[in-house]
Amino acid sequence: MLPYTAPPTRQHGALIKRIYTWVRALRTQEVMEKERQFIMQTYARLPIVIIEGRGAVVRDAYGREYVDCVAGIAVNSVGHCHPKVVAAIKTQAERLIHTSNLFYTEPQVELAEKLCRLTNFEKVFFCNSGAESVEAALKLARKVTKKKGFIAAENSFHGRTFGALSVTHHVKRDIFEPLLSNVKFIRYGDADAIRKAIDEDTAAVILEPIQGEAGVIVPPPEYLREVKEVCEERDVLLILDEVQTGFGRTGRWFCKDHFKVQPDIMTVAKALGGGFPIGATLSNFSFERGEHASTFGGNPLACTAALATIQVIEEERLVERSERLGTYFMQRLSETIGGCDGVKDVRGKGLMLGVELRERCEGVVHAALKRGVLLNCTADRVIRLVPPLVVEKSHIDVVVEVLSEILGTTPQPPGI
Repeated sequence: MLPYTAPPTRQHGALIKRIYTWVRALRTQEVMEKERQFIMQTYARLPIVIIEGRGAVVRDAYGREYVDCVAGIAVNSVGHCHPKVVAAIKTQAERLIHTSNLFYTEPQVELAEKLCRLTNFEKVFFCNSGAESVEAALKLARKVTKKKGFIAAENSFHGRTFGALSVTHHVKRDIFEPLLSNVKFIRYGDADAIRKAIDEDTAAVILEPIQGEAGVIVPPPEYLREVKEVCEERDVLLILDEVQTGFGRTGRWFCKDHFKVQPDIMTVAKALGGGFPIGATLSNFSFERGEHASTFGGNPLACTAALATIQVIEEERLVERSERLGTYFMQRLSETIGGCDGVKDVRGKGLMLGVELRERCEGVVHAALKRGVLLNCTADRVIRLVPPLVVEKSHIDVVVEVLSEILGTTPQPPGI
């Protein structure tokens, strides 16, 4: 593969610029062809090769810059390659990358204590992803209650492994059945529907405090408190999936804090590692020896990255920044495109926003890419905006201007 080189400056002649463009085009085409040849085609990728990123901006193989409103799908909360996170990973990588959980490591214990204090839980189980954290939550609920059934929401997303997929409503399921039995799906936002769905074998209710993949669906203000009351009345556990909403994304450390609800079990991942893979399941209940495990879960490198990420969130007051800039972003969107014929709704909390269109949004994503903005389309018609929490007002203004320009037309995605 060709090495990355910086784009030509004004001092370079026209010939050098043409050669540079040709080399970059070859590199981009080579990467795309090899991806099709060697990688299972499970993603619909946009036609750029991202080479590097800093803060809320990424750069492709041509040297073109983009404001990133995807952030690895709500992962890069402290921005791309935050210097404190990079330094922490470098230092730890030179000291100890991995050792078995048969031994103690300081970063794991320090992170466990930090997470328990942040979330008001007593115990944590470390894993490597959001789906794994949900798997652990489901197992723990069955262990604690001695029951087998679960209640989840329509249009929910909790992951693609077998257990997580069993309580996920939003993706293709039929070709992987049979999944877990005794899972009921009810309408999101309706606590009474949960009350009616609970039976003698219901172990837990699992919900996202804001549905992400479904299109940034914010529940009624009293919903989660009502669900918690129902669960307590019927002796059923409440699992909150904060994989996408945690660590300042919605303007609070965790979305549950908006609603003043403490679940029985909570799952986190994504932003926890600032871009490094790590997940966790938190509860006052606990697994015992031999009941659950993860070879890589809680490894020193991942825990160090997470500790550095949390430190940056605290020191730079990114939770408060998320609330403040989220309000600004929402106002700009509402004032600029809220009244457009093609826009049905603008909603969200903090820097987790959704713009629901009246038509499919793939065309908008492709048009924004050409204008230097990375967007994500979910639920077919919703533009999900989850930029790094370090995003600047000037970046937000660019995104709003681009969306305003695009939505004044009716762009169509390639091939449609």
